[in-house]
Amino acid sequence: MTEQSKIPQPGATADDAVPAKRESLIERAAGRFDFSRMTRPVLPAVPEVSAAQVQTPPPVPVQPAVQTSPRPVEPATPSPVTFTGPRHPIDRERLREQGLIVPEGTVTALLEEFRIVKRQLLVQAADLRRQNAGAAAQRVLICSPHPGEGKTYCALNLALAIAAEKENEVLLVDADFAKPSILSTLGLPGGRGLMDALMDETIDVADCVLGTDVPGLWVLPAGDTTVNDSEYLSTSRTAEVLGRLTEGTQRRIVIFDSPPALAASPAAELAKHVGQAVVIVRADRTGQGALDDAVSLLDACPNVQLLLNGAQFSPSGRRFGSYYGYSG
Repeated sequence: MTEQSKIPQPGATADDAVPAKRESLIERAAGRFDFSRMTRPVLPAVPEVSAAQVQTPPPVPVQPAVQTSPRPVEPATPSPVTFTGPRHPIDRERLREQGLIVPEGTVTALLEEFRIVKRQLLVQAADLRRQNAGAAAQRVLICSPHPGEGKTYCALNLALAIAAEKENEVLLVDADFAKPSILSTLGLPGGRGLMDALMDETIDVADCVLGTDVPGLWVLPAGDTTVNDSEYLSTSRTAEVLGRLTEGTQRRIVIFDSPPALAASPAAELAKHVGQAVVIVRADRTGQGALDDAVSLLDACPNVQLLLNGAQFSPSGRRFGSYYGYSG
């Protein structure tokens, strides 16, 4: 076959006679459209990392949540109960006539003896406070098995001796509801007292306390007379009333002059509320059996002590007060 050439058209140049290279549809489309702007750039290849080369960071230890208990709320300290009643003079001459301690008087053998007794009671009260005995540590019950053994005499002398303390005051409570004698012995006027506060909840026992002209000495009368004194003492009201007497202060000692243990029941009821009980033993009168029975009735009190009264001799030969010139 002979190669044939296309006959040039009239007016065609020589270059037109050269046959043009035929392009594919893709090439012609690429020439018209810029495909480079429509394609994603080629990224460099990322080297493959084996599982052995991957290091996992150590786990962060989780600390357990600390549970803090709420801070306990400290109870508010109550304000000390103060006695605001009028002060009455103590009949010193009557005290002297009855052989009692006379405030501001000379040092006597009697005063020295009760100084020793009061010191032991105050030391025991401090020990009871350290043992968390509460307000009972500040209460002392003076009792005897039978009448006439000197319980009121000892209660008065102890109160007068404690009143002389520089850091303590004393409240003497006449708790012998059937035969009260504290007010008449001291020469004080009558008025409402402990039993009234027990019977009537509207009465504040602090308002019944009488002041005296002896610094540090207060007196609470027995109050109204009733045949149900033991029943009133056995109610829950008693703890509330007695707590009021020492509320907010540890400097106040409360002394109860109670009825004889074998003659009336209030002594056994009061023993449940005191930290100390002192049983007065008359040297020439109290029998062993009566003493044992009285101590048994007071077993609700954790500390029962004996005080010998009316003794005419001392086994050790000691004579109190002679150092200060007393020889009677």
